[in-house]
Amino acid sequence: MAIPPRNANDANTAPYTRTFFVTTKTSMGRRLLQSDRFAALFVDVLRSCMIARRFRVDDFVVMPDHVHLLVSVRGDVSIEKAMQFIKGGFSYRVKKELGFSGEVWQRGFSEVRVDGRQSFERHREYIAQNPVRAGLVQTGETYPWCFETLRANKAAGAKAPS
Repeated sequence: MAIPPRNANDANTAPYTRTFFVTTKTSMGRRLLQSDRFAALFVDVLRSCMIARRFRVDDFVVMPDHVHLLVSVRGDVSIEKAMQFIKGGFSYRVKKELGFSGEVWQRGFSEVRVDGRQSFERHREYIAQNPVRAGLVQTGETYPWCFETLRANKAAGAKAPS
């Protein structure tokens, strides 16, 4: 049996050329994402979009009433389109899979273009410290719904919270 080709060479990888720090809030500031079921579904939407190579998520934190993301997009994809995939995908799935019937997101989102390594690291630190500043945890490493914690848990063989 032939081994299927893998997308490991540079010709098959998407050239993500622009990175943005994005914040989007839930409708009316409701704490919809404090539920592990909702937060896990949001993370799954991000994973699905990345598997489909729509964009790359470099970092994120899912807070009870908003999310912060570091998203890198290709030259042919706008940040607006990437956010449409994220917000629209989550809204669709939360209604279909969890039976939620209300409005999910506040209209729009804010984004800042990440310009260089220093800017990237500053935004990553902001994301990591967001749950600490909000008083949800003592240290960012213990917050369950952020990129670094989920990555560390996966490396240790643990499943994501559900």
